[in-house]
Amino acid sequence: MDRLINSIRPYPWGSRTALPALLGTVPDGSPQAELWMGAHPGAPSRVERDGYLRGLDQVIEKDPRGELGDAVVRRFGPRLPFLVKLLAADAPLSLQVHPDPAQASAGYARENAQGIPLDAPHRTYRDPQHKPEMIVALTPFEGLCGFRPTHESADLLAALDLDWTAPYIAALRSDPAEPALREVFSAFLSLSPRRLAEFGDALAPAAAQDGPLREEFAVYDGLARAYPADPGVPAALLVRHVRLAPGEALFLGAGVPHAYLRGLGVEIMAASDNVLRCGLTSKHVDVPELLRVVRFAALPSPVVRPERAEDGEEVYPAPVEDFRLSRLVRQAGDGARVLPGSRPQILLCTEGTIRLTSDGAEVTLAPGESAYAPAGENVTVSGAGTLFRATTAPEHDN
Repeated sequence: MDRLINSIRPYPWGSRTALPALLGTVPDGSPQAELWMGAHPGAPSRVERDGYLRGLDQVIEKDPRGELGDAVVRRFGPRLPFLVKLLAADAPLSLQVHPDPAQASAGYARENAQGIPLDAPHRTYRDPQHKPEMIVALTPFEGLCGFRPTHESADLLAALDLDWTAPYIAALRSDPAEPALREVFSAFLSLSPRRLAEFGDALAPAAAQDGPLREEFAVYDGLARAYPADPGVPAALLVRHVRLAPGEALFLGAGVPHAYLRGLGVEIMAASDNVLRCGLTSKHVDVPELLRVVRFAALPSPVVRPERAEDGEEVYPAPVEDFRLSRLVRQAGDGARVLPGSRPQILLCTEGTIRLTSDGAEVTLAPGESAYAPAGENVTVSGAGTLFRATTAPEHDN
């Protein structure tokens, strides 16, 4: 078992205060968006081995079966298949979707055959992996996730009172929903600059009017102010606005449009960089490929709540093999708890003081600190606080 030394990513949308408050550090005035925990080559965690600091990616590459176990290597290859983050948003992230495994594999092979460099700005597929994600709120958290029911989108558009949206309103009020969503979403991504400006200008007065839609319009007016004349703004109006209470989560499957808006959370994802952006960004948007990947179906409520297992562990259900995220909330006086080590795991403290022991090693975690345990090491947990546990799904779960 190793204490992880992790890197903070200073993306412009990051909060200047949320991560320092959790970590007990002094804000330096710069945005601190994400704290990465894992073996992703973009910012691998470091561990101390044989008196030297080494990247976790290098440690795994040197002995994948010893670190990950035979079962994980057989299923995912010689790599840690998940990445854990603390994510602190203070401004909207891009509206985006992720591909499924077949789309990712085909897209990666296609762009390789076209000779597009992996670091090219117009490259879409940077690896052959899919990228399902889940985020658990640590503070009140806001985001956009999944298409809202089409009649709700029609009502919002009608309230803006823009004559040229009438055909889109009619489409959204017709059945079935899938072709209507595809038609309107595609059209919104191709609106002229004049229409985009008119759309943005209509949001501010709608957000100022009393009524049941006021709060919804305030969200999209905020997007328009942050990204004026961006096609992602009308596209985002078709996507459900979600508020999470601490402890609630969102699962983002393949093809589901989403964007985080603000809040602090624990995020886990398949270790991939494949993102197709729809808007709210200055980065590359490949509309034809995007429309092949988006799943045009309204989602039921996307909020995920933990399911309590018999042993007291709270598991956040996700229909993927790449990761399994759970939570232990411990009170003073709780007895020690053993976490079986059949698979590699990352253990993250978000509250209190958690003590971990394994094979004679001991690590004490404060909020924001984490540890890595390779496959084959049982970990005994004591102390009082909240511990998130990230590993892969058991083989029998899928």
